[in-house]
Amino acid sequence: VQLQASGGGLVQAGGSLRLSCVSSKNTFDINYMAWYRQTPGTARELVAGDAVKGRFTFSRDNRKNTVYLQMNDLTPEDTAVYYCCARDRGSDYWGKGTLVTVSS
Repeated sequence: VQLQASGGGLVQAGGSLRLSCVSSKNTFDINYMAWYRQTPGTARELVAGDAVKGRFTFSRDNRKNTVYLQMNDLTPEDTAVYYCCARDRGSDYWGKGTLVTVSS
């Protein structure tokens, strides 16, 4: 499974971004997908995903083999590299990540 994330960028505090992640495999056949994020020197943390709710909204469009992360009311603490993850047949697959920078 190959994953390509996009949609990151620079945004002011209080703004919004929507991240997208396109899968090379039909997402209908992938049981679990999620978004994680990581900052330098810290562990990767779960943001939102299938059956996992967080501050941001995760969604799927299986017709487009794409998952999304809608992020609203961003703060500088949300600055990180965001990664898409797919869990398929016991293995985790990761995209390269997309950088989100929130300025104060």
